[in-house]
Amino acid sequence: MQECFDRLYAQSVGGQHFYDLTGLMSSKDNIRLAYRNIKRNTGSKTAGTDKLTINDILHLKVDDVIAKVQAMFKWYEPQSVRRVFIPKGKGKTRPLGIPTIWDRIFQQCILQILEPICEARFHKHSYGFRPNRSTHHAKARLEFLINQSGLHHCVDVDIKGFFDNVNHSKLLKQMWSLGIRDKVLLSIISRLIKAEIEGEGVPTKGTPQGGILSPLLSNIVLNELDWWISDQWETFESRYTYSTNGSKYQHLKKTTLKECFIVRYADDFKVMCRTRSHAIKMNYALKDFLRKRLHLETSEEKSKVINLKKNSSEFLGFSMKVVRKGKTRFGYVARSDMSKKAKENAIQKIKEAIKVVKKKPCIQTVWNFNTVVMGIQNYYSVATNITINLNELNAHLRRTLYNQLRNIRTEASFHEMTKTLQKRYKGYKAKLYMIQKMVFVPIHAQRWKKTLGFSQVICNFTAEGR
Repeated sequence: MQECFDRLYAQSVGGQHFYDLTGLMSSKDNIRLAYRNIKRNTGSKTAGTDKLTINDILHLKVDDVIAKVQAMFKWYEPQSVRRVFIPKGKGKTRPLGIPTIWDRIFQQCILQILEPICEARFHKHSYGFRPNRSTHHAKARLEFLINQSGLHHCVDVDIKGFFDNVNHSKLLKQMWSLGIRDKVLLSIISRLIKAEIEGEGVPTKGTPQGGILSPLLSNIVLNELDWWISDQWETFESRYTYSTNGSKYQHLKKTTLKECFIVRYADDFKVMCRTRSHAIKMNYALKDFLRKRLHLETSEEKSKVINLKKNSSEFLGFSMKVVRKGKTRFGYVARSDMSKKAKENAIQKIKEAIKVVKKKPCIQTVWNFNTVVMGIQNYYSVATNITINLNELNAHLRRTLYNQLRNIRTEASFHEMTKTLQKRYKGYKAKLYMIQKMVFVPIHAQRWKKTLGFSQVICNFTAEGR
């Protein structure tokens, strides 16, 4: 399918419109690829409302699976979606919608063809739910705007329950304007997002979180926001746009345009501005745009303008602030910590893991504790003050570890760790404990890692980008 994806991507870059996409989606090769992708995914073992998982269809012949999916493309009626609530910390829950296994394979077929078309049209600084991009890239971009461009005013806007409030007709219009002009496909997607939710009925708005297509659809909705902000400054067309000496922004600064840049990860985004007055105007304009154009409400108490030299702003679990630093270009740099909420969640997760070890002390539960700790260390390793933050966590949890496991653990030496762990924690002084030859990893042992920005050349749909 790779050649097909590459062709779609190239056509989309060239601004073409697409009319017969369902033909590609229901092709044998595409269905086989979708089936393989779903099978690889751990979520395939979760049952939908029909109680079936991937294991129930593994015994079917390949041709039977293809025939069934092709029939779905001829006439599609989505099955009801199973509703599950997953804990979100502080007693709150997040609703997830789990489609049936056949609906998931069907959605995967659609996703594979839509992704190259949409990737070509998405803004380069949206990082959520897109191939090869991560939260760390979004954070690196934000730091670049602070350190290299000297933008210290940040507009924080919080969209109220984004996934539950996506406007259906708006979404279909946006797909149309991205060049997806296959009416059969649009009517399939219209039915898909209106699939009945078990115990709640038919939704009038929103895309079910947990659906395979949802992340892509949510990016399509917010893509309009990215380009609207980008076109105010970053990609503003002027007669200097193609000047070779990079003087475009020099000329733009002499106009009354407002300098602003957006960094977005899913529905979490920041707009960086040069001055406070620009940021305040931008804040009003943003709320207005979201309400009128995208039919989305913003949360008043969470949306604000922040001067990063005075206060910190939270982004993707990090708390960002601007501090004075000697010989740098602007005399100020971004400093990041784990956010308060992130620390609370980390403490909670580690305590849970300790409880599990206490209940059942064995190699498996200690390893589970280690993966939790290493997961936290890996994710927050790009925070500038990671060592200080983890030392706080360690001070907080040391007593719990010591007391809860007093009778079941023994002291350990560094050389009793596995080879990979020794390589990872070399050079740290820490009192180590173990249970049945499995050593507990030290919580505080993580050095800061530099984040690199996302290289815009990387792309799954061009030979050079791969």
